[in-house]
Amino acid sequence: MGKICAVYEHSCQAYYKHREVEKKRQEEQKEVVAEVMQVRRRQPKAGGRKLQKMLSLKGLEIGRDKLFDILRDKELLVKKKKKYIRTTQSVHRFKKYKNLIKERVVRKPEEIFVADITYIDTMEGYRYLSLITDKYSRKIVGYALSDSLSIEGSLKALKMALKGIKNPENLTHHSDRGIQYCSKKYVGVLNENSVKISMTEDNHVYENALAERVNGILKDEFMLGEKLPSHKTAEKMVKEAVYIYNNERLHMALSYMTPEQKHATQTVNYFRTRHKEIQDRKLHRAEGKEHRVKTRCWILDTKSIGHGA
Repeated sequence: MGKICAVYEHSCQAYYKHREVEKKRQEEQKEVVAEVMQVRRRQPKAGGRKLQKMLSLKGLEIGRDKLFDILRDKELLVKKKKKYIRTTQSVHRFKKYKNLIKERVVRKPEEIFVADITYIDTMEGYRYLSLITDKYSRKIVGYALSDSLSIEGSLKALKMALKGIKNPENLTHHSDRGIQYCSKKYVGVLNENSVKISMTEDNHVYENALAERVNGILKDEFMLGEKLPSHKTAEKMVKEAVYIYNNERLHMALSYMTPEQKHATQTVNYFRTRHKEIQDRKLHRAEGKEHRVKTRCWILDTKSIGHGA
Protein backbone atom coordinates (compact mmCIF):
# COMPACT_ATOMS: atom_id res chain seq x y z
CA MET A 1 0.00 0.00 0.00
CA GLY A 2 2.93 2.32 0.74
CA LYS A 3 4.23 1.95 -2.83
CA ILE A 4 0.81 2.70 -4.34
CA CYS A 5 0.45 5.80 -2.17
CA ALA A 6 3.92 6.92 -3.21
CA VAL A 7 2.97 6.65 -6.90
CA TYR A 8 -0.02 8.98 -6.34
CA GLU A 9 2.05 11.21 -4.04
CA HIS A 10 -0.15 10.59 -1.00
CA SER A 11 0.82 9.35 2.43
CA CYS A 12 -0.61 6.13 3.85
CA GLN A 13 -2.09 8.19 6.67
CA ALA A 14 -4.05 10.35 4.20
CA TYR A 15 -5.30 7.23 2.39
CA TYR A 16 -6.60 5.57 5.56
CA LYS A 17 -8.15 8.85 6.73
CA HIS A 18 -9.96 9.22 3.39
CA ARG A 19 -11.17 5.62 3.60
CA GLU A 20 -12.51 6.22 7.12
CA VAL A 21 -14.31 9.40 6.01
CA GLU A 22 -15.83 7.62 3.00
CA LYS A 23 -16.97 4.72 5.19
CA LYS A 24 -18.63 7.15 7.60
CA ARG A 25 -20.29 9.00 4.70
CA GLN A 26 -21.72 5.77 3.27
CA GLU A 27 -23.03 4.70 6.68
CA GLU A 28 -24.70 8.10 7.17
CA GLN A 29 -26.20 7.94 3.68
CA LYS A 30 -27.49 4.43 4.37
CA GLU A 31 -29.13 5.63 7.60
CA VAL A 32 -30.71 8.63 5.85
CA VAL A 33 -32.11 6.48 3.03
CA ALA A 34 -33.53 3.99 5.55
CA GLU A 35 -35.31 6.77 7.46
CA VAL A 36 -36.59 8.34 4.22
CA MET A 37 -37.99 5.01 3.05
CA GLN A 38 -39.70 4.54 6.42
CA VAL A 39 -41.40 7.94 6.08
CA ARG A 40 -42.29 7.29 2.43
CA ARG A 41 -44.17 4.12 3.37
CA ARG A 42 -46.88 6.33 4.88
CA GLN A 43 -46.22 9.58 3.01
CA PRO A 44 -45.04 8.46 -0.46
CA LYS A 45 -44.56 11.97 -1.83
CA ALA A 46 -43.06 13.70 1.21
CA GLY A 47 -40.65 16.32 -0.17
CA GLY A 48 -37.07 17.17 0.76
CA ARG A 49 -37.71 20.04 3.19
CA LYS A 50 -40.28 18.10 5.21
CA LEU A 51 -38.03 15.06 5.19
CA GLN A 52 -35.20 17.20 6.55
CA LYS A 53 -37.42 18.36 9.42
CA MET A 54 -38.62 14.81 10.13
CA LEU A 55 -35.05 13.50 10.20
CA SER A 56 -34.11 16.34 12.56
CA LEU A 57 -36.94 15.38 14.93
CA LYS A 58 -35.46 11.88 15.00
CA GLY A 59 -32.04 13.27 15.91
CA LEU A 60 -30.54 12.92 12.44
CA GLU A 61 -29.19 16.34 11.45
CA ILE A 62 -28.39 16.81 7.76
CA GLY A 63 -28.05 19.86 5.52
CA ARG A 64 -30.66 20.57 2.87
CA ASP A 65 -28.26 20.38 -0.09
CA LYS A 66 -26.70 17.18 1.20
CA LEU A 67 -30.13 15.59 1.65
CA PHE A 68 -31.20 16.58 -1.86
CA ASP A 69 -27.95 15.14 -3.25
CA ILE A 70 -28.69 11.82 -1.56
CA LEU A 71 -32.31 11.82 -2.78
CA ARG A 72 -31.16 12.65 -6.30
CA ASP A 73 -28.44 9.98 -6.23
CA LYS A 74 -30.93 7.32 -5.07
CA GLU A 75 -33.65 8.57 -7.48
CA LEU A 76 -35.92 9.48 -4.55
CA LEU A 77 -36.85 13.02 -5.63
CA VAL A 78 -40.58 13.57 -5.99
CA LYS A 79 -41.99 14.00 -9.49
CA LYS A 80 -45.38 15.66 -9.76
CA LYS A 81 -47.97 15.10 -12.43
CA LYS A 82 -51.11 17.13 -13.07
CA LYS A 83 -54.51 16.09 -14.35
CA TYR A 84 -57.76 18.02 -14.22
CA ILE A 85 -61.39 16.93 -14.32
CA ARG A 86 -64.17 19.46 -13.79
CA THR A 87 -66.16 18.86 -10.60
CA THR A 88 -67.85 22.28 -10.25
CA GLN A 89 -71.24 22.90 -11.86
CA SER A 90 -71.93 26.57 -11.14
CA VAL A 91 -74.69 27.19 -13.72
CA HIS A 92 -77.90 26.45 -11.83
CA ARG A 93 -81.09 28.06 -10.47
CA PHE A 94 -80.10 28.13 -6.79
CA LYS A 95 -79.11 31.25 -4.86
CA LYS A 96 -75.40 32.15 -4.86
CA TYR A 97 -73.83 33.93 -1.88
CA LYS A 98 -71.18 36.65 -1.55
CA ASN A 99 -67.57 36.08 -0.56
CA LEU A 100 -67.39 36.91 3.17
CA ILE A 101 -63.80 35.82 3.80
CA LYS A 102 -61.90 37.84 1.20
CA GLU A 103 -58.83 39.42 2.89
CA ARG A 104 -60.13 38.21 6.26
CA VAL A 105 -57.54 37.19 8.87
CA VAL A 106 -58.33 33.91 10.69
CA ARG A 107 -57.31 33.92 14.36
CA LYS A 108 -58.57 30.59 15.73
CA PRO A 109 -59.89 27.16 14.74
CA GLU A 110 -63.56 26.66 13.86
CA GLU A 111 -63.82 30.18 12.47
CA ILE A 112 -63.78 29.37 8.74
CA PHE A 113 -64.34 26.01 7.04
CA VAL A 114 -63.50 25.68 3.33
CA ALA A 115 -65.13 23.00 1.18
CA ASP A 116 -64.37 21.40 -2.17
CA ILE A 117 -64.79 18.22 -4.21
CA THR A 118 -62.17 16.27 -6.15
CA TYR A 119 -62.29 13.06 -8.19
CA ILE A 120 -60.64 9.71 -7.43
CA ASP A 121 -59.97 7.51 -10.48
CA THR A 122 -60.40 3.73 -10.09
CA MET A 123 -60.59 0.70 -12.39
CA GLU A 124 -64.29 0.55 -11.49
CA GLY A 125 -64.95 4.17 -12.43
CA TYR A 126 -64.63 7.60 -10.84
CA ARG A 127 -65.45 8.33 -7.22
CA TYR A 128 -65.82 11.82 -5.76
CA LEU A 129 -64.19 12.98 -2.54
CA SER A 130 -65.90 15.79 -0.62
CA LEU A 131 -63.59 17.59 1.81
CA ILE A 132 -64.06 20.27 4.45
CA THR A 133 -60.94 21.86 5.96
CA ASP A 134 -60.45 24.25 8.86
CA LYS A 135 -58.79 27.33 7.37
CA TYR A 136 -56.80 28.13 10.50
CA SER A 137 -55.34 24.74 11.41
CA ARG A 138 -55.65 23.15 7.93
CA LYS A 139 -57.16 20.10 9.57
CA ILE A 140 -59.57 18.05 7.45
CA VAL A 141 -62.66 18.12 9.67
CA GLY A 142 -65.07 16.37 7.31
CA TYR A 143 -64.83 14.04 4.32
CA ALA A 144 -66.94 11.58 2.34
CA LEU A 145 -66.44 9.42 -0.75
CA SER A 146 -69.39 8.97 -3.12
CA ASP A 147 -70.16 7.47 -6.52
CA SER A 148 -71.48 10.69 -8.07
CA LEU A 149 -71.42 14.49 -7.80
CA SER A 150 -74.85 14.49 -6.15
CA ILE A 151 -75.38 16.25 -2.83
CA GLU A 152 -75.13 13.15 -0.60
CA GLY A 153 -71.33 13.10 -0.35
CA SER A 154 -71.02 16.83 0.37
CA LEU A 155 -73.81 16.64 2.94
CA LYS A 156 -72.17 13.72 4.73
CA ALA A 157 -68.85 15.60 4.91
CA LEU A 158 -70.63 18.70 6.24
CA LYS A 159 -72.40 16.80 9.01
CA MET A 160 -69.09 15.23 10.04
CA ALA A 161 -67.45 18.67 10.14
CA LEU A 162 -70.23 20.24 12.23
CA LYS A 163 -70.29 17.41 14.76
CA GLY A 164 -68.94 18.60 18.09
CA ILE A 165 -68.72 22.31 17.17
CA LYS A 166 -69.58 24.30 20.30
CA ASN A 167 -70.42 27.66 18.68
CA PRO A 168 -71.50 27.10 15.06
CA GLU A 169 -72.92 30.64 14.95
CA ASN A 170 -69.30 31.90 14.93
CA LEU A 171 -68.43 29.73 11.93
CA THR A 172 -68.32 30.73 8.25
CA HIS A 173 -68.60 28.01 5.59
CA HIS A 174 -66.80 28.93 2.35
CA SER A 175 -67.02 27.06 -0.98
CA ASP A 176 -67.28 27.54 -4.71
CA ARG A 177 -70.68 28.09 -6.32
CA GLY A 178 -71.20 24.44 -7.19
CA ILE A 179 -74.75 23.13 -7.23
CA GLN A 180 -74.03 20.87 -4.24
CA TYR A 181 -73.23 23.84 -1.95
CA CYS A 182 -76.10 25.99 -3.22
CA SER A 183 -78.76 23.26 -2.98
CA LYS A 184 -81.66 23.67 -0.55
CA LYS A 185 -80.65 20.66 1.55
CA TYR A 186 -77.05 21.82 2.02
CA VAL A 187 -77.95 25.44 2.71
CA GLY A 188 -80.70 24.20 5.01
CA VAL A 189 -78.22 22.34 7.24
CA LEU A 190 -75.99 25.45 7.41
CA ASN A 191 -78.95 27.67 8.31
CA GLU A 192 -80.21 25.21 10.95
CA ASN A 193 -76.82 25.50 12.65
CA SER A 194 -76.63 29.31 12.23
CA VAL A 195 -73.49 28.96 10.09
CA LYS A 196 -72.72 31.95 7.85
CA ILE A 197 -72.45 31.13 4.13
CA SER A 198 -69.64 32.43 1.91
CA MET A 199 -68.91 31.59 -1.72
CA THR A 200 -66.39 32.44 -4.41
CA GLU A 201 -67.33 35.25 -6.78
CA ASP A 202 -64.77 35.87 -9.54
CA ASN A 203 -61.99 33.31 -9.85
CA HIS A 204 -63.08 30.33 -7.76
CA VAL A 205 -59.63 28.69 -7.84
CA TYR A 206 -57.88 31.63 -6.17
CA GLU A 207 -60.79 32.45 -3.86
CA ASN A 208 -60.80 28.89 -2.54
CA ALA A 209 -57.05 28.26 -2.74
CA LEU A 210 -56.64 26.33 0.51
CA ALA A 211 -59.31 23.78 -0.42
CA GLU A 212 -57.66 23.31 -3.82
CA ARG A 213 -54.28 22.94 -2.10
CA VAL A 214 -55.54 20.19 0.22
CA ASN A 215 -56.96 18.33 -2.78
CA GLY A 216 -53.55 18.51 -4.44
CA ILE A 217 -51.69 17.28 -1.35
CA LEU A 218 -53.90 14.21 -0.96
CA LYS A 219 -53.58 13.33 -4.63
CA ASP A 220 -49.88 14.14 -5.12
CA GLU A 221 -48.44 12.97 -1.80
CA PHE A 222 -50.78 10.13 -0.85
CA MET A 223 -51.16 8.47 -4.27
CA LEU A 224 -54.87 9.31 -4.56
CA GLY A 225 -54.11 10.82 -7.96
CA GLU A 226 -53.16 7.39 -9.34
CA LYS A 227 -55.62 5.00 -10.95
CA LEU A 228 -56.66 2.77 -8.07
CA PRO A 229 -57.73 -0.87 -8.49
CA SER A 230 -61.19 -0.65 -6.90
CA HIS A 231 -63.72 1.44 -4.97
CA LYS A 232 -62.90 -0.53 -1.82
CA THR A 233 -59.21 0.31 -2.19
CA ALA A 234 -60.11 3.98 -2.70
CA GLU A 235 -62.11 4.05 0.55
CA LYS A 236 -59.26 2.46 2.50
CA MET A 237 -56.62 4.79 1.02
CA VAL A 238 -58.73 7.93 1.58
CA LYS A 239 -59.29 7.06 5.24
CA GLU A 240 -55.58 6.42 5.79
CA ALA A 241 -54.53 9.54 3.84
CA VAL A 242 -56.80 11.82 5.89
CA TYR A 243 -55.48 10.35 9.14
CA ILE A 244 -51.82 10.74 8.14
CA TYR A 245 -52.45 14.24 6.74
CA ASN A 246 -54.06 15.38 10.01
CA ASN A 247 -51.80 13.62 12.48
CA GLU A 248 -48.39 12.98 10.88
CA ARG A 249 -47.75 15.32 7.93
CA LEU A 250 -45.76 18.40 8.93
CA HIS A 251 -46.84 21.73 7.40
CA MET A 252 -44.31 24.47 6.73
CA ALA A 253 -47.13 27.03 6.94
CA LEU A 254 -47.86 25.77 10.48
CA SER A 255 -44.20 26.05 11.58
CA TYR A 256 -43.77 22.32 11.03
CA MET A 257 -46.72 21.30 13.18
CA THR A 258 -49.40 18.82 12.14
CA PRO A 259 -52.95 20.16 11.59
CA GLU A 260 -54.15 18.19 14.63
CA GLN A 261 -51.48 19.79 16.83
CA LYS A 262 -52.30 23.27 15.52
CA HIS A 263 -56.03 22.72 15.93
CA ALA A 264 -55.75 21.51 19.54
CA THR A 265 -52.96 23.79 20.75
CA GLN A 266 -54.20 27.00 19.20
CA THR A 267 -57.71 26.49 20.56
CA VAL A 268 -56.23 26.52 24.07
CA ASN A 269 -53.83 29.35 23.25
CA TYR A 270 -56.59 31.44 21.71
CA PHE A 271 -58.69 31.42 24.90
CA ARG A 272 -55.59 31.99 27.03
CA THR A 273 -54.65 34.93 24.82
CA ARG A 274 -58.19 36.34 24.93
CA HIS A 275 -58.22 36.03 28.75
CA LYS A 276 -54.86 37.80 28.96
CA GLU A 277 -56.05 40.53 26.57
CA ILE A 278 -59.13 41.14 28.72
CA GLN A 279 -57.08 41.22 31.93
CA ASP A 280 -54.52 43.57 30.37
CA ARG A 281 -57.29 45.85 29.14
CA LYS A 282 -58.83 46.00 32.62
CA LEU A 283 -55.43 46.73 34.14
CA HIS A 284 -54.76 49.43 31.54
CA ARG A 285 -58.11 51.07 32.24
CA ALA A 286 -57.47 50.96 36.00
CA GLU A 287 -54.01 52.46 35.57
CA GLY A 288 -55.41 55.13 33.24
CA LYS A 289 -58.12 56.01 35.74
CA GLU A 290 -55.55 56.22 38.55
CA HIS A 291 -53.33 58.43 36.37
CA ARG A 292 -56.22 60.79 35.59
CA VAL A 293 -57.11 61.05 39.29
CA LYS A 294 -53.49 61.82 40.21
CA THR A 295 -53.23 64.39 37.42
CA ARG A 296 -56.43 66.10 38.52
CA CYS A 297 -55.25 66.22 42.13
CA TRP A 298 -51.92 67.70 41.00
CA ILE A 299 -53.73 70.40 38.99
CA LEU A 300 -55.96 71.26 41.96
CA ASP A 301 -52.95 71.41 44.29
CA THR A 302 -51.13 73.66 41.84
CA LYS A 303 -54.12 76.01 41.61
CA SER A 304 -54.47 76.13 45.39
CA ILE A 305 -50.78 76.96 45.76
CA GLY A 306 -51.16 79.68 43.14
CA HIS A 307 -54.14 81.22 44.93
CA GLY A 308 -52.29 81.01 48.20
CA ALA A 309 -49.40 82.97 46.70
